[in-house]
Amino acid sequence: MSIVYRQMDEGVAIIYMDKGENLQDLDFANSLNAVLDEAVADQQTRAIVLTSSDSKFFSNGIHVQWLGERFAAKEFQAIRDFCYGMDEVFKKLLLAPVPTIAAINGHAFGNGAIITCACDFRFMKSDRGFFCFPEVDLGIPFLPGMDAFIEKAIPFWKFNELKLTGRRATAPELEAHHVIEKACGNAGHLMDETMVFAKSFNKKRGIFAEHKKRMHGRIIEVIDRENPKHIDAVNLMVSE
Repeated sequence: MSIVYRQMDEGVAIIYMDKGENLQDLDFANSLNAVLDEAVADQQTRAIVLTSSDSKFFSNGIHVQWLGERFAAKEFQAIRDFCYGMDEVFKKLLLAPVPTIAAINGHAFGNGAIITCACDFRFMKSDRGFFCFPEVDLGIPFLPGMDAFIEKAIPFWKFNELKLTGRRATAPELEAHHVIEKACGNAGHLMDETMVFAKSFNKKRGIFAEHKKRMHGRIIEVIDRENPKHIDAVNLMVSE
């Protein structure tokens, strides 16, 4: 089974996470980074759509078992490499010279929800799937850079509610609070709406990249300056 793959559709690079629940570990980070690089390098790419090949899960977030095993084996460098790898994913989505769009076609939990917030736009199907930050119950604090770019996608008061309660949100609720562009009835409707939106873009890469660089410069600074303080110390879990 592949981890991530890309298909092209009239200038839209559709990137599929392709491993069931799409749990995120070092292999996931490396694979997604490689495919994002390919999509951006292809000069035919006018937009990037990130979605899942699974009908139930967009991404269930960090592979907690993998993370726990690395901690138990004291394989701290693998943990650091994973965290820095995901930071690269986030930065590529934030700074890509084309629009990045999440088509949330199933459950988006934890880092699965977080990765959608790094995208420029979000669509979500409403017949199945929740959006949730369960880290408050798992004992995993957000890195500062995560907070920074989630706040550009979710109104702060709503992010405060979802982050501190760990409550599951539905597509209609997220649409009402402008977290997603549209709540779509089913998977087919979701991809139809997402692709129409994606294909509407044909912006010059230079100006698009500069807009995003200036809008998100502060976020990138936080990722590069603050995240390493926690990653290098492997300060990623809270037991109490």
